[in-house]
Amino acid sequence: MKAKAIDHICIAVRDLQRARRQYEDVLGLTPDGTYEAPSESIRVVRYYLGDVALELMEPMTPDCEVARFLERRGEGVFLISYRVDDVEAGLEELAAKGLPLIDRKPRRLMGNRYAFILPPKMLGGVLTEILDGTFDRSYDNPTTD
Repeated sequence: MKAKAIDHICIAVRDLQRARRQYEDVLGLTPDGTYEAPSESIRVVRYYLGDVALELMEPMTPDCEVARFLERRGEGVFLISYRVDDVEAGLEELAAKGLPLIDRKPRRLMGNRYAFILPPKMLGGVLTEILDGTFDRSYDNPTTD
């Protein structure tokens, strides 16, 4: 498996509206879209900086993975997503190497296939995702899954 590019970087925040104001005021960012992912229990605002997206994500429930991350580590970089040719083939290749995968099969969101690959401690403390779809930059889909 070869990572071709960074697709997006996610930052976990406790208060999405406060974080939006800070990022937009300080960095002059303009949102490219917002969405909710009930399967992950998150609300997200997405900004594009060139070909890489920056996502601010807020937990929708106190027991979702983002909420647990905030409880353990506080606000900060939650994950980096890398574009690959084929998520399923990537998972098979990593499994063949005997690596301890988080996901064994691709997940789906907004027409994309993605997977979390290794425990964060194996890649610098950052949750790592692989993705083989493409997000439509014109979306603003408040409840997509």
